[in-house]
Parts: sequence; C-alpha cells; structure tokens
Amino acid sequence: MNPTTDSATPLAAPPRSPSRPRMHRAWIVAAVTFVTIIGGAAFNSLPGLLIDPLHTEFGWSRGEIGLAVSIDMALYGLTAPFAAALMDRFGIRRVVVVALSAVAAGALASVWMTAAWQLMLYWGLLVGLGTGSMAMAFSATVTHRWFVARRGLVSGILTAAGASGQLVFLPLCAWIVDRHGWRPASVTVALAALVVVPFVWLLMRDHPADVGLAPYGGTYVEKPAPAKGAATRTLRVLADAARTGPFWLLAGTFAICGASTNGLIRTHFVPSAHDHGMPITAAASLLAVIGVFDVIGTVFSGWLTDRFDARRLLAVYYALRGVSLLFLPMLLGPSVHPPMVFFIVFYGLDWVATVPPTMALCREQYGEDSAIVFGWVLASHQVGAALVAFLGGVARDVFGSYDVVWYAAGALCASAALMALVIRRAPQDGLVAQ
Repeated sequence: MNPTTDSATPLAAPPRSPSRPRMHRAWIVAAVTFVTIIGGAAFNSLPGLLIDPLHTEFGWSRGEIGLAVSIDMALYGLTAPFAAALMDRFGIRRVVVVALSAVAAGALASVWMTAAWQLMLYWGLLVGLGTGSMAMAFSATVTHRWFVARRGLVSGILTAAGASGQLVFLPLCAWIVDRHGWRPASVTVALAALVVVPFVWLLMRDHPADVGLAPYGGTYVEKPAPAKGAATRTLRVLADAARTGPFWLLAGTFAICGASTNGLIRTHFVPSAHDHGMPITAAASLLAVIGVFDVIGTVFSGWLTDRFDARRLLAVYYALRGVSLLFLPMLLGPSVHPPMVFFIVFYGLDWVATVPPTMALCREQYGEDSAIVFGWVLASHQVGAALVAFLGGVARDVFGSYDVVWYAAGALCASAALMALVIRRAPQDGLVAQ
C-alpha cells in the first residue's frame, strides 16, 4: 500500500472542471499548517520563563538549564532535514501527528522531573525531535508542493506562525508561572500540541493531486511516488549541497540568525531584563510584542522577497539587527520606557524576516531538493541558537551580566550582512551553483 495515500481521496485524480471553489484548497492547507506551527511553537515560549524558577527550585546553574535548551534547539535543527525527507516518504500528516505527540509527551513528563538529566531528556530530546519535525522545513515543503504563485508571501505567513504562537502563549505562560508555578505552564503547552492533532489529521493533505487539484498558480502534476531511503537521500542532498559555495554562506548567515534570535533574545532576554529589576511578566509581555511585529515584518518580508533581490534583503536585515543589539544593554532597566519599546518594535519587525529570502535563495539554488537543503540550513540556524543558549547562560554565570553576549551578537550580525552580499546567483538553467 502506498503509505502516503489518503483512503478518502484518489492518489492522482484528474483535474477538476473549471467550476472550482472560490477558495483554492492550498489556502486551507496553509491555514492548517499555520495553526500546527502555533501549537508546536507553544513550548518555545517556556525556556526563557523557566530559567529563574528552575534555578530557584532545584539549584541548577543557568549553564545546566541553558544546556538543556541548547540540546532542544540543536535537535530541532538537525531533525528538520530528515523530517522533510520523511514527509516525502510517509506523508506530511503522519509525520506531523507523531511530532506533536512527542512535544506533548516531553512537556508533560517534565512536570515530574527531579534531576537536570531529566530536563535534558524531556526538554532536550523529546521536545527537540518533535519541534524539529515541524520546523521551517515543514513550511518549505507545504509551500513548495501547494503553491507556485505567492510562494514568498506564503512562506512569510507560515514563518510568522512561530511568532504568533509566541504572541498567544508567552503572556499566558508568564502569568501562569507567576501565579501558579512552572508545572501548570508546562501542562498548558502539552495540551496546546495535542489540540492541534485532529486538525492536522482531518484537514491536511500531502499533495494537491490527492484532491485532484493543481498547485495554486500552477498546472496539474501527478503525485510523485514515495521517496524511499529518506535518510540516505537527506545525506546525499547534504553532500551535493556542501560542494557549493552558496550553501555555506546560507548556513553561516542562518546560524547567526538563530544565535541572535532563538538562542539570545528568546532564551535570555527575560532573565536579563529581570537582572535589571524588570518583573518577569513585564519582560515576557515585551517578548510577546516582538511576536506581534514579527508577524508584520515576516509577511512584509515575504512580499518584498517576491519583488527584490533576496541577497540584498538579507544584508539589510542582518545589518539593522546588529546595530540594534549593540544598543540593548543601555536600554535595559526596571521599567518599560519609550526607547525600549522602540527596540522591541524594531527587533520584532526584523526577527525572522530573514526566512523568506533564505527560502527563496534555497529554491533558486537547489530546485527540487530545496526543502531538504533548507532543512540543513535550518540545522545551522539551530546549532547557532543552541551555542548561544548555552554560552549565554555560562557568560551570565561567569561575568554576572549578559552585556558581553549582546555585543558579541551585534558583531556577528555585521558579519552575516557581508556574507549575504557575496552569495552568487544560480545559473539560469537551474543547475546548482558551484
């Protein structure tokens, strides 16, 4: 039996007649993907909120807690390229349902942990594998299969889903942690992951041909046979891409992107602000505001990516991000003031605006393998995030403040801007650039 066949729909039905529904099914699939990413992203709201409570309750150092977060982030990235290949083999629905279940299991199990190694097992291993299977490679796969027109816009919208999850869950989890402790917050994000499962199973479809449609803005194509040897294919694509210059430049810039967002701001902004006397709930609310403007900035970046050179967009984004980080240590204080609000709005607009142009450059350079290549580029993003999540905690333990981390991240962003500018265009015949 074909493992990706939907029993309710034909594998490769002929295109439907011209009397098509007003809304193309691709937009429904995109909406389900958006909600799924929100549910999976709920857990990402927790680490920055729990560093101080776990340190207080168990006496674990910030470096130990940061190590657990770094394992989660690293596995998130390293799982992504294999998840893209597994989706080709077993179908999007099956992979995502298993991933959501893993996130829920890890979050629930953490309620009963008593040792740091359990934190690393539940948060690091289970949640890392689960969230990695719903990483941006998931968005790239859905965008590549279901859309020909509006790919930049859709990739921006789906990328913004992670920020939307932060917007929804961060203030809620901060309130729960402040009033009821960290365990009810962990249960909350586990339930959020489980609630999404029925939507995925009932509404998600693996390919437009499953419902007899052409991709949005494209022509009808037969559903390809399941790609066997997912792991072998993933490693082969990596080996091929690694022989090209653009891959290393994209991986390098995206590693810095992860270091300066998930690894730095998402993990260490709340405890850093708390060091300066700001209440945890206020700092978490500022992160939620980043989520609001992240949605706006990422969708706008997708629109720009459809119209302008992706390399130049990346250079501008990283340069502006680096400048803003250099000013942050001067802005932190016990209360929220206008310059801090300006930083939050500015940083939110830039947070993952880098994703649509990075996806576009992967498609331009690597064609049909672009989702898997982007998965490997995302792995570098998470490795960068993991390093800073860990080293940021160590720096706080050693120096007593986060200032050196902010300055180092600003310098890294400046180097990413230069790297983006030297990425060469792909040949017109679609072959991978050398």
